[in-house]
Amino acid sequence: MANIDAVKQKLGIIGSSEQLNRAIDIAIQVAPTDLSVLITGESGTGKESFPQIIHQNSPRKHAEYIALNCGAIPEGTIDSELFGHEKGAFTGAHDSRKGYFEVVDKGTIFLDEVGELPLPTQARLLRILESGEYIRVGSSKVQKTNVRVVAATNVDLVKAVQNGRFREDLYYRLNTVPIKIPPLRERRNDIHLLFRKFVVDFADKYRMPPIKLEEDAVDNLVNYRWPGNIRQLKNIAEQISVIEEKRVISKSTLLKYLPAADGTNLPVLISKDQNSSFSGSIDNKEKELLYKVLFDMRKELNDLKKMVFGKVPNSNLFDVNQDPIVSNIYQEGQEENNYTAFPVSENNTEIQASEEVEESLSLSDKEKEFIIKALEKHRNKRKNAAKELGISERTLYRKIKEYDIK
Repeated sequence: MANIDAVKQKLGIIGSSEQLNRAIDIAIQVAPTDLSVLITGESGTGKESFPQIIHQNSPRKHAEYIALNCGAIPEGTIDSELFGHEKGAFTGAHDSRKGYFEVVDKGTIFLDEVGELPLPTQARLLRILESGEYIRVGSSKVQKTNVRVVAATNVDLVKAVQNGRFREDLYYRLNTVPIKIPPLRERRNDIHLLFRKFVVDFADKYRMPPIKLEEDAVDNLVNYRWPGNIRQLKNIAEQISVIEEKRVISKSTLLKYLPAADGTNLPVLISKDQNSSFSGSIDNKEKELLYKVLFDMRKELNDLKKMVFGKVPNSNLFDVNQDPIVSNIYQEGQEENNYTAFPVSENNTEIQASEEVEESLSLSDKEKEFIIKALEKHRNKRKNAAKELGISERTLYRKIKEYDIK
């Protein structure tokens, strides 16, 4: 059986933290068995290395290994991709096709972002895990496969089970052996080691001397929270290597590349023990979209105020009594700024408070509006629209169905 250091060297894993070593040790111990493994951890922590550890140290190492991102496969085709289909099973199915579970028979399949699987597909996956049986789309013939399943997720599957978005029986079947990958902020002693490895790699790649950090810059590097984990650290190492002419990097230079505060432009997510309409109802990606909607709404309102009170203070472009929304903003501005933004009218009569008009601030309406705008901008290319909105393609697909967007 391979030891931890040999595995690290073979797969290029850098670090010596106790949590990382423990995760690698569990992967090595479980590899010779056929037990299902569920790998959890934040995005960018390197979860994709652990299925390879398991496969390469198992009796299946000479058979097929395939890694799939469940969140990147459209919901309408995922059953066909995983389990295959018969000719004529659906529009465009001109020939029969083998699914991945048939192709990887006697090998290992890695299902990344398994929490993104739709419920019907979860039921099919459960059947394979329990009996090795599956049915191609459009067929009634039961087929058998012998596949080792390793799954990974960066979402809380326990909460997904509670919300009805993930099958409880499938969760326990996948979670036979759990492996938790620690975030980079819990491996502080490894951060500078990883950074140095990355800058040496990029120096070789771009044929330039490697950069070095001054001592105070190293302190900032190590104490930064790294919300994007190893992926973010690698990206920043590459940026600095390419952009900076000086090969010795100071603290002030490093800080230019580190996003402010906790490394995100979004507010801190509400904790479990706080009362929130978000809690237990939507996932993190949907929260990010809603926060984006709220921020854009606030920006639009501020821009409108600036236009009303700052851009044209002495013009007669508007009569505030003629537009109830402008009138409301005008009244608010008078209270805050104590000055008149527009002349009243030609007869200089006193402005009367207009009837307050309620503007729709529904999050669902705004979310639908942003989705439609993104789809129009990218000519209905869902992949590009999802990237623009900061959500997965699967989440976008579900939202399109939920809002009945044509």
